[in-house]
Amino acid sequence: MPRQSPSLDLATPDHIAATALRLVDREGAGALTFRTLAAELGISVASLQRRCTDLAGLLDLVTDHLAAELPDVPPGTPWAAATELRFTALYRLLATHPGLVTLRGSRPLLGPKLLERLVEPQLADSLAAGLAPEAAIAAYRRMYLLTLGSAAFVDHRDHKSAQAQTRSALAALDPDTFPVLTGHLAAIVPAVTDHEVYYDALRQLIRAADPAGPAPVTR
Repeated sequence: MPRQSPSLDLATPDHIAATALRLVDREGAGALTFRTLAAELGISVASLQRRCTDLAGLLDLVTDHLAAELPDVPPGTPWAAATELRFTALYRLLATHPGLVTLRGSRPLLGPKLLERLVEPQLADSLAAGLAPEAAIAAYRRMYLLTLGSAAFVDHRDHKSAQAQTRSALAALDPDTFPVLTGHLAAIVPAVTDHEVYYDALRQLIRAADPAGPAPVTR
């Protein structure tokens, strides 16, 4: 029986994804090319391309590798709690790997594992809780955009650097033209990296969409 090529052992989807993620986390989004990744894996570019033909395919591998870390919410979990659990987990993953967010750019997150662990169960729970399909999709989109934007806003791995850059940029402004931005640095700078800003905004969206919440006021 012929032995499998060592290159194929090194080019499993999980190994490719984990190695690509380490490369991006270590050296930044610009470091990820097929040539540098193949060298990091110890395989040929051709072997790598057999697993993922282009950057979009590679990013799908990486996204699905990370999606396996999303929680499997137990059946019967109240809708609001399940929703917060899923989206805060996604936020933490994306905030931990800002290079991946940069690389994905405008590409949608449509890997099968992400759809299985996040999108499908969240929409199914929303429908089961009583939301109409349009309302379920709109609520999901609002929370997803909040999560993606909050994770991408700054590099959350280095709060001191992010705050220092913000402070430096705002302090250089003309106070006569920008009296609010220059006059409230003590309040603005910490908020740049404050995770609670995201969590509070997410909970507001959840409360607004929760089918079990108070009935809207009619006029």
